[in-house]
Amino acid sequence: MTLSFELPAEDRARSPYTGYTRAHWEAAADGLLHAAWRWATPGRALLDLPGRPSASGVRSDGLEGYARTFLAAAFRVAGAEGKDPHGWLERYADGLGAGTRTPGREDTESWPLILDHQVQGQPMVESASVAIGLRLTRPWLWDLLDDGVRDRAEEWLRGALRHTPAPNNWYLFPYSVAGFLESVGRGDAETARARERALELLEGWYRGGGWYADGDGRAFDHYNGWALHLYPVLDAHLSGDTELGERYGARLREHLESHAAMFGADGAPLYFGRSLSYRFAAGAAAGIGAVSGHTPLSPGVSRRLVSGSLRYFLERGATGDDGLLSLGWHGPHEATLQTYSGPSSPYWASKAFVALLAPAEHPLWTATEEPAPSEGPDRVLSVPAPGLLVQSTRADGIVRLHNHGSDHVRPHEGEPAAGQDPLYARQAYSTVTGPTSAANTADNHLSVRLGGARSARVRIHPLGAGHGEGWGWAASWHRPVFPSGPPTVPGLRVESVTVVRGRYELRVHRVLGAPDGARIEQTGWATGPGDGVRSQLHGLHGWQEREEVRAPQGTAFTRWAVLPRLSADTRGTALLVALASLTAEPDAGGLAAVADVRAANGDTVEAVWAWDGARTRIVFGSAGVTVDQL
Repeated sequence: MTLSFELPAEDRARSPYTGYTRAHWEAAADGLLHAAWRWATPGRALLDLPGRPSASGVRSDGLEGYARTFLAAAFRVAGAEGKDPHGWLERYADGLGAGTRTPGREDTESWPLILDHQVQGQPMVESASVAIGLRLTRPWLWDLLDDGVRDRAEEWLRGALRHTPAPNNWYLFPYSVAGFLESVGRGDAETARARERALELLEGWYRGGGWYADGDGRAFDHYNGWALHLYPVLDAHLSGDTELGERYGARLREHLESHAAMFGADGAPLYFGRSLSYRFAAGAAAGIGAVSGHTPLSPGVSRRLVSGSLRYFLERGATGDDGLLSLGWHGPHEATLQTYSGPSSPYWASKAFVALLAPAEHPLWTATEEPAPSEGPDRVLSVPAPGLLVQSTRADGIVRLHNHGSDHVRPHEGEPAAGQDPLYARQAYSTVTGPTSAANTADNHLSVRLGGARSARVRIHPLGAGHGEGWGWAASWHRPVFPSGPPTVPGLRVESVTVVRGRYELRVHRVLGAPDGARIEQTGWATGPGDGVRSQLHGLHGWQEREEVRAPQGTAFTRWAVLPRLSADTRGTALLVALASLTAEPDAGGLAAVADVRAANGDTVEAVWAWDGARTRIVFGSAGVTVDQL
């Protein structure tokens, strides 16, 4: 893919895996900014990028363009100690003055007011980027403004302190605004309370192991890295608050132990969760970890992760011929988006440029690149707090995520009303496949079929996770929900366990309370023709039929997909066992990894692995699930 802007020559001596250096990061930031600024309003207050508008409307989208690109420019200039060869800060200073002159008016330049999240609340999100940009560039922008512009900017920003955020990571937006105002001597009881409230909530959302839930439910996704860790650690780093830095830095350090394992050898982050059009923002956690010193990763590994992710997207069409980041994954992709996604939304990718706060002489840039965790030996890592199981194989560099704990259901929502979200509800995700469209057959899904209606997995209840040498497991249960007809069936429950070894996935389910006429279906990975990735699914116990199913709407990785599906008629209690695999190994054999499977008493499964005779025993009980490797 040819970029619309030039990058320096690769440096394969210092960066043997990506060829990227700090100069590549500066050039990428400048290239993205040049493309976006072609769409600025005359007064420079809004960047009205072309494309479908978000649910918040075009004026909010224009502010989003200003704020999110400002974040990239701020990291770029602050990291260069104020050197600004392209004059970015002059443009943002002009835009700040024009946008805050008459906020709320329907004219060419005025910024929308910051209101409650349910009332066109997107400007609150953007206020954080504006505040952080001003904080990073204070000596070269804020300190040079006249008092009137500074007062107007403060008044506009305080809207974030006086209105209600969404009940999740949004509370870190007024937190960041308050942090900026306090840093320029404009703090008061209002700013103090905004910061206290955010940190109070953050404590309640912390679930251990370096993972936060994004709100009071069980949403665990990329927001951990690019929001819930980034904002408090960056704030502590900029303020020099060692107490907060140690508290939140220790959590970031622990988070990076598992987060670092979630990038493929090609640099791709996992395609999992919402807001995936933010793309290489997934590297922000590794970047702020290196900048702040709160990281378990060596500088060479940190740069491998952040540069690998940046290069992955730049090489796969994330920017079109016009140089703009598109709404999608590689290129445009409608199913990747949410209703809040607008033309400028992808520029939250700017958060990855936090790495530029490390100066040129920092080890992040001077150390020799080292392999990513996915480029080492085959690895299995359980992450019990969010209920995730991470599996990577060296032969193909693919990372797979088995989801037994992350959903997108708020505590107050009923499951039928919440509906199935393909970006959370599937059993497994990877760095080379994406979920099928909600209009097509669901991949990696166990469904109960009644009278032509297939069940959804909505709220996920974790039952545990663990790992040992070369193997790991995770388990959960869910109540099948039917989008059409009666929403639930009394007594119907599905308990699920995934056990992984090498590239293999042992998928075991106990279905309880299946009514007469029930048919159980299990699907595997969805892959496309000629994409070099192979999906395998083989029934070991309880399954009766196997077929290939088409998904004509494809995934984020392929325009058209096919996936394997097992099925069986059942009633009452059933134990079902299958072996799955996703591989890009050209000479990968069939699924003969399990030599024998025995099921007993409706609650016990024992599988014997062919290559070493090891036995995996799974026992379902009233108190949960036990999994042992014998």
